[in-house]
Amino acid sequence: MYSIQTLNKISTKGLDCLPREDFETASDMTHPDAILVRSYKIATEEIPSTVKAIARAGAGVNNIPVDYCTEEGIVVFNTPGANANSVKELVLTGLFLSSRDIINGINWTQSLNPADEVSRLVEKEKSRFSGPEIQGKKLGIIGLGAIGVLVANAAQSLGMEVTGYDPFISINAAWGLSPSVHKAKSLDQLIAKSDYISLHIPLTDKTRGIIDAQQFEHMKPATRLLNFARGGLVNNDSLKKAIEDGKISHYVTDFPDGEVLGNPGIITIPHLGASSPEAEENCAVMAAKQTKDFLETGNIKNSVNFPSCAMDYSGGHRLLIANRNIPNMVGQISTMLADNGINIQDMMNKHMNDIAYNIIDIDNAVTQELLDKLKGIDGVVMVRTIPPLDD
Repeated sequence: MYSIQTLNKISTKGLDCLPREDFETASDMTHPDAILVRSYKIATEEIPSTVKAIARAGAGVNNIPVDYCTEEGIVVFNTPGANANSVKELVLTGLFLSSRDIINGINWTQSLNPADEVSRLVEKEKSRFSGPEIQGKKLGIIGLGAIGVLVANAAQSLGMEVTGYDPFISINAAWGLSPSVHKAKSLDQLIAKSDYISLHIPLTDKTRGIIDAQQFEHMKPATRLLNFARGGLVNNDSLKKAIEDGKISHYVTDFPDGEVLGNPGIITIPHLGASSPEAEENCAVMAAKQTKDFLETGNIKNSVNFPSCAMDYSGGHRLLIANRNIPNMVGQISTMLADNGINIQDMMNKHMNDIAYNIIDIDNAVTQELLDKLKGIDGVVMVRTIPPLDD
């Protein structure tokens, strides 16, 4: 029986992926094997020593102390692509809101007195809220992951000329991208030619404030900027000056910030990108399935701090070891197993940055004494066994 703590309300469709006879789920647990979370910000002191995995039902993991988890051998999962369609639809909404003054038009209409000659007033004042069509305009997309690709393809179907920039585009994303989407050679090239710019990159130390005064300087006058990725990607001070200078016509963001509220050139949306029942269900199902597979077999898919690693599980004895990605670790581990009479039947070793992960199928059970010896190898950060299915 595995125990999983839920730190947010998780869709029942996701929890249904965890059979009750094998998994216990609750929001209040002392020693969980794993944690399922959405937006709750987890502090390191809130993570019990029993936790083997944390799964985020969503793409971003800035609410999880990933570096700490890596040091402790805790696998952190996310659910890339599960909310992609929901975010894509809101980005398209943002495109229209940035072009046509729909919000102010609606607010003005709502303020009218029903006793007035509404039709006459509407015809007289509607020109105040006009704006350009998006058909034929140039859209630049920074980041061609699951969401960026969907936005690119959808915008092209609406008649926009789309250019993308992503030097690290994955093979799967490239296959899904329309061949008619142009590829920019540099960020500066994309920014300089775009009428609209949409951000779809993660927030890291390297990308924080990536849109700053220098980038605004290269933009066309009255550019529309959309940010449905992460708020920290845009420098707020530079943004406000760019609006004053006419470089930015409208900035649409899904991440309200006290520094930008009240600016007439900024449209703030209350983080609704993944707030659809379909997205919440998709994310919960993916997070639950990945957690279940890891706890039961040790297989890893969609981790942000561990390598993808999967090996067919026959139901026998399985040993899982995570170690720092340094020379001679596999040699030390295999030698120690051999010295203790353990035969390796199958093995897979993968690495990602500074961490390596091993799935080892063996012919006999490992004693607690041997587990302690393996944990004592300098560089090993996690050791776990999976008992045979017939135990």
